Amino acid sequence: MNQMIGLVEDDPNIRDIVKAYLEKEGYQVLAVDTAEKAWDIFQEKKPDIWVLDIMLPGMDGYEFCKKIRQTSEVPIIIISAKDEEVDKILGLELGGDDYLTKPFSPRELVARTKRHLKRWEAMRLNAEEEQETIKVGALELNESERQAYFNGKEVEVTTKEFEMLKILASQENRAFSREELLIKVWGEDYYGSDRAVDDLIKRLRKKMKELPIETVWGHGYRLREKRS
Repeated sequence: MNQMIGLVEDDPNIRDIVKAYLEKEGYQVLAVDTAEKAWDIFQEKKPDIWVLDIMLPGMDGYEFCKKIRQTSEVPIIIISAKDEEVDKILGLELGGDDYLTKPFSPRELVARTKRHLKRWEAMRLNAEEEQETIKVGALELNESERQAYFNGKEVEVTTKEFEMLKILASQENRAFSREELLIKVWGEDYYGSDRAVDDLIKRLRKKMKELPIETVWGHGYRLREKRS
């Protein structure tokens, strides 16, 4: 079955060009002009990757990105006419995996799409092969099922949230730098800043309020094993 791409772009010319280039590579492309329509596709079709414009009528791309990241770590490539550094940082911190400024080369977009899909597929295959259970205090991670439990209750986590927990729990009490965590979770060729690490840790602390993730000031984070 061909991999599926969700494309959200309100400019019909750009949408048609991008769709044509991606379909030429054999991908199935579901192209829409609003984030509201894209949200229906996200829930029903579950594309393997999203190509997302920021400036959209109604719900903008930033809000759509945030909604996706509440439940999924599917790759998101942001395309935008906004070329200020602050816009790129915001897009990446809200969960985007890549950022292309308009006008861009459709061939470059295709190349980046292939790279992110390859990494995403490798991550899913690794998840299927893992069998170990990790326990640190009240936290338990079932790698074969990609499930997280805290104080005996299952907690819904995304793929990257699970990866972060696994890294910290596999070497409890060790301080990991932000750069190290960024490379381990997002990959060496990630374009965003290490603030993405802070955002993900913030999400985990919100979901598991008593989880002993400590901030190591000026360095990064560690999971402190509480001993009785």
